[in-house]
Order: sequence, then structure tokens, then C-alpha cells
Amino acid sequence: MGLEDVLSAMRSAEGKAGREGNTVGLVAVSKVQPEERVEAVLAEGHRVFGENRVQEAQDRWTKRREQYPELKLHLIGPLQTNKVRPAVALFDVIETVDREKLARKIAAEAAAQNKTVEVFIQVNTGDEAQKAGVAVEESAELIELCRNELKLNVVGLMAIPPIDEDPAPHFALLAKMAKEAGLPKLSMGMSGDYEIAIAMGATQVRIGSAVFGARKQSAAG
Repeated sequence: MGLEDVLSAMRSAEGKAGREGNTVGLVAVSKVQPEERVEAVLAEGHRVFGENRVQEAQDRWTKRREQYPELKLHLIGPLQTNKVRPAVALFDVIETVDREKLARKIAAEAAAQNKTVEVFIQVNTGDEAQKAGVAVEESAELIELCRNELKLNVVGLMAIPPIDEDPAPHFALLAKMAKEAGLPKLSMGMSGDYEIAIAMGATQVRIGSAVFGARKQSAAG
């Protein structure tokens, strides 16, 4: 497809869902993409990108921040506590907060760096043992801790539905949870299901291959 095709499809999905146009944001997932593809999307004017790994993101974006000060970088992969310091320094948004220890580390590091980072709570809506995310029944407690005790800037919820299930019920559950928690943003929907996510209330979608083309796998996977 490409950036313009994806944006056009997003606008069409908004219309079909009866939503106001240009209200769903695109996080272009640049992980493992060749530099020339990233540069091409930057040249088209896009400035919101998602990365899975802190080190890869540092290599790609640290110098580019000087050239593109309006960049907004999202961490959309699991974050280890020993990577929190560079993550807070580099990213504007951390979408994968899913446990108390990580939340406390981010809060402490944000205070140390005098930086406000937007945070999403990642919810494991499918209760998958191998997948990151707080359990649905434990999410309210984590949200309360992050907002009230740690004073993190919690803006929304994020989820990745099970790959072999209809994503719609998972998106509906996440939307319900966000509404109950009074959180305005929903990060849900990827290249294969973003139109469904938009219909279910996503405020941002995370799309990689449809924007950049199929990823080239590195040795790290």
C-alpha cells in the first residue's frame, strides 16, 4: 500500500463508522525497516513512529530528532526495567506499561529527567500466557496506582488481540475498560485489523507493513 493509501483507508473507515474525519492517529511502526523506507515516509511528512526495541530506536532516531524536532516516538514493545532510563530519555509515549515494578521505575526516571512521558496501560485481553499486558481483572488497580500514587500521565489503554481470534470483542472490551477508567485514548489495531479497530473506537492505530512494506527480519527477530 503505502502511507497515503493507509491514511485514505483510515479516513474511509472513520466515515463508515460514523466518526469525524482525521480523528484517528497513525503510529507508523518502523521496527526492523530499512533506513531508506523510513526516510521516504519522513519525506512524505509523517512524524509519529513506533519502535519495539530501545536500542534500535536509539540508533535510528537520536540524531534524527535534531533534524525533525516535531517527531513523536512511541515505544510499542515490551520494556525491561533495565532499559527504562534510555526509554524515558528517547520516547514521548510508552504504550506497554503492564506491571507495578515497571510503572514505579518509569515514574522515578521521569522525575529524575524532569520529563513528562505519556503512558498507555497494556492489557492482555486474551489472557495469553506468552503475551505481555496486565490481566483484565488487575488493570483497574494498576491504572489507579499509576495515576494517583505515581502521578504518571496515563492517557489510555493498549492491546494486541490473540492472532487466531476475532479482534472485535477484544477491541470492544478495551473500549469499555477505557470508558470506565475515564481514559481518552485507545491504541488498538494493526495492519490486518485497523479498520475494525477504528469502528470500535480506536484513537490511534499501529501500522507497519502496510505503510513501509514487508519487514526484513534481522538476526534478533
